[in-house]
Amino acid sequence: MRVVRGVADTRTKDGEVTRRLTEQVGESGEPAVRVWRPERQVAFGRRDARTGGYEAAREAAREHGFASVERSVGGRAVAYTGTTVAFARVEPIADIRTGLEERYEAMVSDVQRACWRLGAPAQRGEPPESFCPGAYSLQYRGKLAGVAQRVTSNAALVSGVLVVEDHREIGRVLDDVYGALGVPFDPQSVGSLERAGATTDPVEVLSELETALAGETYRTESVRQT
Repeated sequence: MRVVRGVADTRTKDGEVTRRLTEQVGESGEPAVRVWRPERQVAFGRRDARTGGYEAAREAAREHGFASVERSVGGRAVAYTGTTVAFARVEPIADIRTGLEERYEAMVSDVQRACWRLGAPAQRGEPPESFCPGAYSLQYRGKLAGVAQRVTSNAALVSGVLVVEDHREIGRVLDDVYGALGVPFDPQSVGSLERAGATTDPVEVLSELETALAGETYRTESVRQT
């Protein structure tokens, strides 16, 4: 198992890190994990980019001081403040028609276990009108994490977001972003490890998630700057 650490020096390059990682897993057959803290941004899903309010939503993000990027997996917009954690596990696959639900279930269970160890008694599900609504979410005093999946011909990328701090700020920016997109959203639905009274130390959070996703035995490498 490979664990890739760090963040690229631009948002565009950072998006390429996960894309290249997915290609490499498909070619080599060796699974990989990445857990990192993206720069301040709102990451829009493909569905967002096809709506009539997309440009207004990007402008709303900019007015709050957030850059805009597009992500390859499904789902609605998510906001990263610099403390928010993104996570991804890439696995080789032989048949795109099998394993989808199993991969989702495994990821949600692993992230839940990490939250418990950090002190947040996260449970399955999400409050009404949450950010990036979906069936594979965790909540405690608001939505803590959500998971999405993208499958290629030879690899599956299961990824998501964990809110660590700044739930109020995330609620404010997404309130305007989702309003522009015409998507129901309640800013009070955003949770965080901080709101749950859990550990927010970045080293501990990243370490617990890495271990939960990769297991006890793995080799690490740093993001290569290009």
